[in-house]
Amino acid sequence: MDGNRRWAKKRSLPRSAGHRYGAQTFRNITKYCGKCGIKYLTVYAFSTENWKRPKSEVDGIMKLFKEYLNESITDFRKENIKTCFIGDFTPLSPEIIELMREAEELTKDKTGLCLNIAINYGGREEIAQAARRLAMEVAQGRLSPDDISDEQLTAHMYTAGQPDPDLILRPSGEYRISNFLLWQSAYAEYVFMDILWPDFKPADLDKALAEYAKRNRRFGGV
Repeated sequence: MDGNRRWAKKRSLPRSAGHRYGAQTFRNITKYCGKCGIKYLTVYAFSTENWKRPKSEVDGIMKLFKEYLNESITDFRKENIKTCFIGDFTPLSPEIIELMREAEELTKDKTGLCLNIAINYGGREEIAQAARRLAMEVAQGRLSPDDISDEQLTAHMYTAGQPDPDLILRPSGEYRISNFLLWQSAYAEYVFMDILWPDFKPADLDKALAEYAKRNRRFGGV
């Protein structure tokens, strides 16, 4: 969900305004994905690198995230959307962690869209933590190094039990993946769009899905 700050700058607004408009876009697109029949949606809300931003901006994002959690507990209760969070939650405040757990608990039995919100997430760190957990199992004698496989690593990712993504969509005009789902996206299709996230509409998602539908997915075969 990229481009919030540039969107605000173009309008001579504070960065916080861009993040707030971006949050509303997130709500709209999430609900639209549910109506489209999409089964899994993972959104990149805050990366492990985002802590490098000015403290005032980080504090504003965390405040907005807390507001979202409070609202979603009421708002998404009406939707058939299961909410999950992925990432390293250690640096987050206890209040935010508790709200995240409440949101997951309230939606755990939903059968529609599974929404993954990546918070303090980094693809490299995700792979590293999976490797550490496997190394611990080896050290404890519960696993042989020879038994470590792709499947073993996949089972230790934050998204264990979920299918790999079919489509990675990045708006804002940037052409990089920025440490997002590095392991899971090995065979994902990519669509890059020159649209700042707060301006992103359901019609833009439709265009991305139409582009995805044209792709010939061979997964390394003929």
